Amino acid sequence: MTGAALRPGRDDDAEGFIRLIGDCWSEYPGCILHVDGEVPELRALASYFAKAGGALWVAEQDGRVVGMAATRPMNQDAAWEICKVYVSKPARGSGLAHALMGAAEAHARAAGAERLVLWTDTRFEAAHRFYEKRGFVRQGSIRILDDISNSLEFRYAKPLRGLVVEALDAAAAASAERRLAELLVGAVAAGASLTWLPPLDPAVARGYWKGVSSAVALGKTVLLVAWLDGELVGTVQLDLAMPENAPHRAEVRTLLVEPRVRRQGIGAALMKRAEQAARGIGRRLLVLDTRRGSEAEALYRALGWTALGTIPGFELDGARQPADAVFFWKALS
Repeated sequence: MTGAALRPGRDDDAEGFIRLIGDCWSEYPGCILHVDGEVPELRALASYFAKAGGALWVAEQDGRVVGMAATRPMNQDAAWEICKVYVSKPARGSGLAHALMGAAEAHARAAGAERLVLWTDTRFEAAHRFYEKRGFVRQGSIRILDDISNSLEFRYAKPLRGLVVEALDAAAAASAERRLAELLVGAVAAGASLTWLPPLDPAVARGYWKGVSSAVALGKTVLLVAWLDGELVGTVQLDLAMPENAPHRAEVRTLLVEPRVRRQGIGAALMKRAEQAARGIGRRLLVLDTRRGSEAEALYRALGWTALGTIPGFELDGARQPADAVFFWKALS
């Protein structure tokens, strides 16, 4: 389905909203839409969001509501909530959901939002994949709703404005696996000095990040990710699983930046945040290695890392040719 037009939502769209949400919920056993008992705002939804200081959008085709999305301020920490995101089944995969979310995110950003939050039923797995693709990660506890559908909801969130680097807990790390796998595949294809050679199978990339999520859960890894204007574009790790005689040491691993946004300070921000995180947990010595002549080598030197030495032919580059590796260390004050 193509050709749907976006416009502001109106109160007289109520019938279309109720039908759309009801159809979407009917795809999941046990999800029951009880309008007047639980969501009476659907009868005048535009007024409901206007009163809250937010906004509502409709995707309409041939006079029928085929999509919707809304946003409103949360009145705390400059956060806005994304709400009521639904797309009819025939319209999915057409880019309509991204257009609706893009409109809601742009409105919230223009209104001064620093962070976006949304809640999604734990049964809506396709929605989870969509939100994760847009840079959202799981955050906080599951919310229990006292409703007829016995709903449990995940909380998703992301920074919206500028360059932000944050550490992820185990739940957030697991929810970021798909997006991080995309980053890894892209970085390997672009020739980054990493463990893998191109072309990297996406399934292999996903398997790697599942292992990272498990290590985060076990306290063996610190996983940092970077967002740029709401898009998850970079990551780096601190490997804490050191020998018994080196509890003061950590290894920096898998620095990745989306190739199309390089040279905007993202790699440097990730590395500086990694150093800060290491200090915070008592790690005083960091080590890493990278391919000689790579952009990463130049970055580490610029950030004050000391080159220990070079091993000729230590790895293969993307063309399967031997390449030298430079080993670095940095003592943290």
